[in-house]
Amino acid sequence: MHRAERALFDLRRGQPLLVSDTGGRGPSSLIRSVEGLTVEALRMLRRLGSAPPVLLVTPFRASALGLGSVPPERANGDRMEKEMQGALALPLPAGADAETVLHLAGVPGADTGGSAPVRPVTEAERAALMLARAGRLLPAVVAVPVVDSPSEELQGLVREAEILRVSVDEVHELARRPGVQVIHVSEAPVPLEVTENAHFVLFRESNGLREHVAILVGDRENWPDPLPVRLHSACLTGDLFGSLRCDCGEQLRRGLRVIAEGGGGILLYLAQEGRSIGLGNKLRAYTIQEAGLDTVDADCALGFGADERNYDAAISMLHHLNVHRVQLLTNNPEKMRALQEGGIQVVARRALHGELNRHNLPYVAAKVHRAGHWLGSMVSDPLPRR
Repeated sequence: MHRAERALFDLRRGQPLLVSDTGGRGPSSLIRSVEGLTVEALRMLRRLGSAPPVLLVTPFRASALGLGSVPPERANGDRMEKEMQGALALPLPAGADAETVLHLAGVPGADTGGSAPVRPVTEAERAALMLARAGRLLPAVVAVPVVDSPSEELQGLVREAEILRVSVDEVHELARRPGVQVIHVSEAPVPLEVTENAHFVLFRESNGLREHVAILVGDRENWPDPLPVRLHSACLTGDLFGSLRCDCGEQLRRGLRVIAEGGGGILLYLAQEGRSIGLGNKLRAYTIQEAGLDTVDADCALGFGADERNYDAAISMLHHLNVHRVQLLTNNPEKMRALQEGGIQVVARRALHGELNRHNLPYVAAKVHRAGHWLGSMVSDPLPRR
């Protein structure tokens, strides 16, 4: 498992990886993320592989390109493995450069080359896509098969640790890891505008990949029961800069105010930017939305599902803080379901609305009509004049 975690780091750094199919179900695959891809990187893949390079895309991206169907709704446990069952390998056009590859990986309506045959991915290629998604990269990978014995050059690069070898089984073990556990790191009082009685507690996921913050408001010995709790996914553009494309910043500040006025509680600030696709992909999705797609279709066009978040870290944080009965501040039924399945009793729910404007109306409407959020009354209200 440690090797798979290092593979995530190498892939994010733009390094090549050799994914080996230890079960003998197919060839190994030499891979590289499309992010930061260069002419030299493509030349290296062609030199070291046993066949021309292909572009690996998720079923969501394949559907957006008109090459397949969208996978089933999200499932628990081995969800990522199930979703990757429909992933495809697309031959790259002759002489394709890095810009062409990136266009094919993330631009709606990209030309796939017409009659060029596509094929299902191998086990090693499927594992490569799982790594890219776990690393919150654009979920598309350039790959070349490595059949029989690797070349002497490739063997030397692996032996000298210039290229890491990771097995399919190690990647699957990483994907199947039950739940996300967090480790308490540090804490301190941090007086806020809405309340001077606030305490920040930092948690780090046990795999070291992400950090989350619990903001404890009020005196713990006087906390109400059930405890007001808000799960808030980080949004740099909305929370920090006041973006009008979403209502996240307003929900963050109103959530803290409601908790403070109610006698105290907890806001969990979760590192799940862009519904957990990461800031880079969120900005890509914003660009796609300018062409008329809603937030769900834009994310799927990039190769992601409608919502990549899970709330295992939040559940682990609440258990660590010995909180088991909550009044949840949310409009999202998925958050309620996740907490209840994680052993947190959701005794009550309180709606939390932001302000509607002409920029965030499509975003809020997609929440209602595509994700089932309880915001129907919000989108039915007339837009305020500015």
